[in-house]
Order: sequence, then C-alpha cells, then structure tokens
Amino acid sequence: MTAVLASGWHDELARLIRSARHRLTVAAPFISRDGAALVVDQLTPALRRSGRIEVVTDLGPAHVCDGSLDLSAVEQLLQVAPKSALWHVPRFHAKVYVADGARAIVTSGNLTGGAFYGNVECGLLVDDPLALEAIEGLFQDCRATGAAVGQVQLANYAAVASKARERYARQLKTTDSRLRRAFRRALLVAEDELIRLRLAGGPIHAVFALTIEHLLRKHGPLPTARLHEFISRLHPDLCDDTIDRVIDGKRFGKKWKHAVRTAQQHLKRTGVISYTDRLWDLSDGP
Repeated sequence: MTAVLASGWHDELARLIRSARHRLTVAAPFISRDGAALVVDQLTPALRRSGRIEVVTDLGPAHVCDGSLDLSAVEQLLQVAPKSALWHVPRFHAKVYVADGARAIVTSGNLTGGAFYGNVECGLLVDDPLALEAIEGLFQDCRATGAAVGQVQLANYAAVASKARERYARQLKTTDSRLRRAFRRALLVAEDELIRLRLAGGPIHAVFALTIEHLLRKHGPLPTARLHEFISRLHPDLCDDTIDRVIDGKRFGKKWKHAVRTAQQHLKRTGVISYTDRLWDLSDGP
C-alpha cells in the first residue's frame, strides 16, 4: 500500500514511530527540539528497552549556525534507546523515516515543528517490500560512505559548532568587518573538526579505500575517472578542488585525487582489488 501524506502528516509519523519495536531510522538534514520531542514521546517501551535508533543527517556547521539543525535535539534522540547510531553524510537532503524495515514515510518534511505545523509538505507512506528494499539500499550507502559519530564525538563537535553559531548571530546584527572575520574563522574551525570526525583519526586515503570497495561491490568494474566522479559526489567535503587545506599536518582539497590513487594502490597491493584493461574491480582473492 502507498498513501499520499500532506497536511497533518506528522500524525502518520507518530503512528509510524509507535509501530517500531526494534529499529527506528530517522533521516533528515534539519532536526529541531520539537521534532525530537515527537519521536521521544511516541517511542514504545520495547524500543526504549532494547531497540535501536539510527539518525542520518548532515552535521555541517552552516546548518547549526542558522538554527536548522539543533545538535541538542540529535543528542536527545541518541540517548533515548540503548542502541543508537548517528551517521554524518555531507549534503544529505532526503527526509525518510522507517520503522523496523516494514513501513516508511518518504516526504519533503524535516523533523521540525515547522514541517509538522507550518509548511505545506507532501510525502508517501510506503509498505511495499521492493520500495523498502530500495530505501534500505540508500541507508547501506550512507553507512558505507558516511561517518559514524559517537555521542562523545558529537558533544565535542557541538561545543565547537556552538561558538561558530554565537559569532554568526553577532555578525548578523552589525556591519563590523571584524565580527564577520571572527565568524569565518569560527566556521572554519568547526568545518575542520567535522573533517576530523570523518577521518576518525586515520589518513584520508583510508576513507577513500573503504569507499572504493563499496563502489566496486555495488557497481562492478569501474575506470578511475568514474571512481573520481562517485567519490567526489559522496565526499564533497574531502574533494574540494577550490581549496588546499592542511589539518593536523594532512593535506586536503586539490590533493584528493592523489589520495584516491594511494588508496587504489594500497588495495591492489593487498589483493583486495585488481586493475585490468583500465578497469578496477574486486579481486577473487589475494
């Protein structure tokens, strides 16, 4: 069954949340305290005791600064069930809510009070197995290429991002160029901290190596040019050709294709992938 949802769609979202016994997936770029409160209020005792909440969003500091993403609301979602996971996916813009892999809402509505009560939204309630399988495939891609962020990491990032938000608010109220420069510096610090989360303490080519394996497993043999296209789309924050940034002694920006090359050679040397007729592919074995 597929049903169209428009005004009052948050009532159907509440029913979806109440139906979840084992796993609830919340995927939206904008999350507010009102949105998190709806989820928390509707969770079943079973999910609270032993279930899993999975949150997928874009933690970019620009969203934090303009108030679209409330990190305290994200923290609240992660604390309400014993098993929780947060995935940071740059430029994530989908709004999808899934209960136990059995029912899903795909909508234009974020997890915010504005989306519930103010905006004109439209979406679909889906329980078709093929559609649900395709939705799960989207989240498998997010898990494979996004950054898993723990609650301690999120708290540390929130402290940095809050400073950027404070400076953002200040510079909106004045024409003082010093405050604008202070905001840009704070924003850069927050962006750097988010990249550290993405790398999880490792080199950039380690992220690319995991992504290359995932892409070849999903799409089959690919030339380097196509790998570059996929990787730059999945990791826009690590593949910016307009800058050449150094963070903790590691180079980013224009150097990203060299890091992809390093990842390819490492995977080839360890027997994970092979290169034949200008195509990269997963190896049958070492």
